[in-house]
Amino acid sequence: MKGSLSGAMLITDLDGTLLRSDGSLTKQDMDALYNLGNKGVVRVIATGRSLYSFKTVAENRLPVDYVIFSTGAGVITCPDGRLIRNIHLDAGAVSSVVQVFMEFGLDFMVHQPIPENHRFVYYATGRDNPDFHRRLARYSQFCQPLDSASSNISSASQLLAVVNHDNSASVLTALRSKLTGYSVIRSTSPLDGKSTWIEVFAPGVSKSQCAAWLVDRLNIDKELVLAVGNDYNDLDLLEWAGTAFLVDNAPDMLKKRFTSVASHDHGGVAEAIHLWLSEFTRSETRTRVETNSCQ
Repeated sequence: MKGSLSGAMLITDLDGTLLRSDGSLTKQDMDALYNLGNKGVVRVIATGRSLYSFKTVAENRLPVDYVIFSTGAGVITCPDGRLIRNIHLDAGAVSSVVQVFMEFGLDFMVHQPIPENHRFVYYATGRDNPDFHRRLARYSQFCQPLDSASSNISSASQLLAVVNHDNSASVLTALRSKLTGYSVIRSTSPLDGKSTWIEVFAPGVSKSQCAAWLVDRLNIDKELVLAVGNDYNDLDLLEWAGTAFLVDNAPDMLKKRFTSVASHDHGGVAEAIHLWLSEFTRSETRTRVETNSCQ
């Protein structure tokens, strides 16, 4: 890790990483975020939540500078909430993905463009899918069946299918093979903690690609980026960042690939920040020693 902290960035996932099980933050995590701000580090949240959903849990109370939401389809500045990135699927793309989802017999939602992407139309196969119907119930005031609104579909921020965990890997592989021109992302349902959500976005939409766009905009070296996550939709970001940690509540499959810190309930983000800053300090010390030895 080289360079000044004023040219560094933290990117942390929200649910299951920064937020505890009860939706709150630990004091350690909050203090660590404030400390980074005092050191000039750019603080970013990268979440799969829509802007509406993010605001229900975190608006105006998190000490961060940017929010990457909807897995990178949108970005706002904080605390003013100015929208600086907005990517969507056009009507032709939406129609194509809908057709594929129907061919696969999936229960799915089609979300409106940002900033209204908490509103959606849905298609239900009628099969038993508790997590799908749980999400419909949660957003009942914002959704309607696809068959009654299909004529109104134009562009969309994303499509989201809810798949049983047992066959999610094969479905994901088949969809990625079929939808090669799109960004197809897997995440674990935040509602039941086991079902798989398969989300389809426009090309170029992912946490890592949005992070790359943001560091380029801010002239930050990605080697000075710390990423902290907990799930499959964080994988590309963790692989991209200069330094990456997983909180301990992450799936075991991912924990084999990245260094783990404490869980989201026990200040994992703060621990990751502490380890990152400690390594930065050791790197700076080594540089000073090497410089002095050459004089």
